[in-house]
Amino acid sequence: MIKLFKEYPILSICVFSLIMLLPNLNVIDVSIMEARNFITAREMVQDGNWLLTTINGEPRYQKPPLPTWLTAFSGMLFGLKSIYALRLPAILFVVLIGVFIFKISKITTDDISLSSRNAFIALTSFYIIGITIEAPWDIFTHGFMCVAIYHLILVFNKEKNYWKHTLLAGIFIGFSILCKGPISIYALLLPFLIAYGFTFKYKHVRAKAFSFVSILILALIIGGWWYLYVRFQDPETFNAITERETSNWSSYNVRPFYYYWSFFVQSGLWTIPAFISLLYPYLKSRVSYLKVYQFSLLWTLFAVVLLSIIPEKKSRYLMPVLIPLAINIGFYIDYLIKYFKTMTNKKETIPVYFNFGLIACLGLVFPILGYVFLKDNISSHLLIFILASMTLLIIGVSIIFSLKKGNMVRVFNLTVLFFAAVIITALPLTRGLISDSYNPISNLKADMEKQGIPIYAERYVSPEMLWYYGGKIPFISFDEGVESLPKVSKFGILTKNTLEENTLNSLEVTYNIEKITTYNLNRVSEDSNQYKDRLLNVYYIFERK
Repeated sequence: MIKLFKEYPILSICVFSLIMLLPNLNVIDVSIMEARNFITAREMVQDGNWLLTTINGEPRYQKPPLPTWLTAFSGMLFGLKSIYALRLPAILFVVLIGVFIFKISKITTDDISLSSRNAFIALTSFYIIGITIEAPWDIFTHGFMCVAIYHLILVFNKEKNYWKHTLLAGIFIGFSILCKGPISIYALLLPFLIAYGFTFKYKHVRAKAFSFVSILILALIIGGWWYLYVRFQDPETFNAITERETSNWSSYNVRPFYYYWSFFVQSGLWTIPAFISLLYPYLKSRVSYLKVYQFSLLWTLFAVVLLSIIPEKKSRYLMPVLIPLAINIGFYIDYLIKYFKTMTNKKETIPVYFNFGLIACLGLVFPILGYVFLKDNISSHLLIFILASMTLLIIGVSIIFSLKKGNMVRVFNLTVLFFAAVIITALPLTRGLISDSYNPISNLKADMEKQGIPIYAERYVSPEMLWYYGGKIPFISFDEGVESLPKVSKFGILTKNTLEENTLNSLEVTYNIEKITTYNLNRVSEDSNQYKDRLLNVYYIFERK
């Protein structure tokens, strides 16, 4: 099997990714960003809102529709209620990024082993996986841009027969724009172009000028037509949303310039190698492909600097930085593989022992930590807990023995396997962490439809609650008086909090009000830092007297 993977590296990348990510695709609850996107996909299919996209029946033009189309198509094939189906396209784009990191590395180094490791580093970098849940549309825009960058490199390198790559570069840049506007152009493509110009220089620019112009025009046509369509079809709403989104860049989540300086931590298991890979004075005489190392280093640093200039900052915006950073880390790992056995300088060996020894220790202590966190729920997850504990324990012990022998190829492979094992065996254990107050809303829609009772919401329901409810919920406000409430004799209403006594007294003149239950999507207890008030709604039945 190992020999097969070495002979077919792209196959190995695809198989590894799918085995790691597919089995537990529906384990984690839907996040707020996912909920918004999944609701939009659902309303595309159910209401036909394929171009003028909506959420809960209201216009939602903040995000272009290409990822939503892909998600909606997957939902049509495998079920709109299936979280597995709706997450599948994003996972396939993780695979795509892994494949094209390999391809970009290979055409710049012509080293298959190094390029394969770069891909596996990316696939086991914490936030490249995490972004598929926290902000799933980012993986699409950066995935398409990775494909475009690969073809751009071929346009730069080839002296003839580069028109196919010209067309593909333009098409995929356009697709990237149609996923999340110019985000990936700024965060991934622009730093790539600057870094490439510094290291490899641009050759035959005049001869290829028409090719470059063609890429730009094609990208703008493919990426921009939807914006023009919505601008002319619903100009008032489009302008209002555009103005609000633009103002957020300078007034929302404003952070200092240095906020992103710990960006290498987002690589997770590779944090220490990532930091060392950025130390150019140390590595410049040790790497095998100095020019390409300079390129990946500059690409990484320019991306961080450009993102730092923007006042609005969020951790998830760093995800594209992890793409060139994975290549950069690969050069340091390649150096360790070749020379670690002969290293005598403790300044070089201690960080290696610390990083991979820490990963090994996590495997060794997992059975204890897992038992402590699961507590009384361990009996219902006993088999998977035993499997996870044994797997991670064995990998941890193996890493220690491999470190002792100085076998860095084996250490690297075991580290990749450790990350996959956590996703496959340990992730399902999070289902055992459920507080007593957890009360999903999934059955409310079906129950009320059977009784013929319409449902409304007072001012606000979180996107997660709307998603799990399974349909639209019209909004009403008590501030507008009893006359503004539904005219039906009986209806249900979701409120953000328990109704205050004054509000109840004024409403009970007209209605008999019964508090039915409190829906709570928080799996953690109220004293946890992860507890979110927005995941809670109180449900009442109103009946006219």
